Amino acid sequence: MGDIHKPTILLFSPIQAEVEAYADCIRNNGFISVKAAKTLEEAEKYLPGTEVILGWNFPTHLLCKPIASSVRWYQSMGAGVNDLIADKSIPKNIILTRIIDQFGTYISEYVFSFLLDIVKDGPRMKQSQMERRWDPFISDTLKGKTIGVAGLGSIGAELVRKARAFDMIVHGLSFSGKQATLVDSHFTPDQWGEFVKDLDYLVLTLPLTDSTYHIINKDLLLAMKSNAYLINVGRGALIDEEDLISVIRAVHLQGAVLDVFETEPLPKEHVFWSMPNVFVTSHLSGPSTINEVSNFFIENLRRFSREQPLNGLVDRNRGY
Repeated sequence: MGDIHKPTILLFSPIQAEVEAYADCIRNNGFISVKAAKTLEEAEKYLPGTEVILGWNFPTHLLCKPIASSVRWYQSMGAGVNDLIADKSIPKNIILTRIIDQFGTYISEYVFSFLLDIVKDGPRMKQSQMERRWDPFISDTLKGKTIGVAGLGSIGAELVRKARAFDMIVHGLSFSGKQATLVDSHFTPDQWGEFVKDLDYLVLTLPLTDSTYHIINKDLLLAMKSNAYLINVGRGALIDEEDLISVIRAVHLQGAVLDVFETEPLPKEHVFWSMPNVFVTSHLSGPSTINEVSNFFIENLRRFSREQPLNGLVDRNRGY
C-alpha cells in the first residue's frame, strides 16, 4: 500500500467477541492503528485522535463533543441509516457510509423460503406428518404469480432475479427509475395504488425516510387483492401496524411476513405474535456478517486512504 495515509480507527459494538473479531480482521489487512470499544466509557477514552469509526449502536451524542473533533468518517455496520440521518448530534462534516450490495442473497432467500412455504402449503404437509395422515393434494405454484418489489436497489434487484427463476411476473416501484428495465412493469412513488392492485405478493425493501414513513396504510392495503401477501424486509415503520392489523382481521389480506417492526424487539404482548396468518421473525433476514462487513470496510479504508470516493455514501438530504 506504499506510503499512503493509514487512519486511526475506532471500532464500536456492544458485543465484545464481535468487536475483537473486527479488530483482528482490519489489523490483518495492514491497518494497525485500531482501537476496539464496547461501552460508552471506552468510546470516550478512545475517541481523541480517531479519524474513522466503524460502528453499531455507537453513542453518537459523543460526536459533537471536542473529543471527537478529529472524526472525519463514520461507517455503519448495517444498511439502514434512518437513525443516523435523524440524529442531529452528528456534525455535518462527518462523512456517513452504509453497507451496500451484501444483503441481496440472504434477504432474497429469506423471502422465497416463505413464498414457497405459503404456495406449497408447508404447514398442511407438516400437520399431516404429525397426524400420520396420508394427505395427497395439489399445491399451487409461483409460476405466473405477480410479485411487486418496492425498492430496486441491490436487494430488490436480487429479488427480481430470483423471481425470474420461478417464472413470475415482476412489477417494481422505485424513486430513481434507474433499474426500471429489470421489471415487467415499473411504477413511481406517485403510482402506489396502481402498483399494488394486481400483486399476489408485495415485498418492501425500501429505506425509511420522511416520504416512506407509514407508506403502507389502510387505503393501500385495501387496494390490494384480498388473497395477497405483504412481506416486509425493509424497515418496520414503512407500515402503519395498526392499519395492517385491522385489514388482516377484516380478512382483506391473506397474510403478512414481517421481519422488521416499529418497536424492536417486538413486545411480547403485541398482537402480531398470535395472529395465525402473520409470520413474525426477529429482524434476521439480512445479517451483517463480520467477514463481509470487514471486507467492505477495508475496501473503503483503502479508498479513504487514497482520497478516493467511498462506497455506500449516504446522502443526508435523500435519507439513505
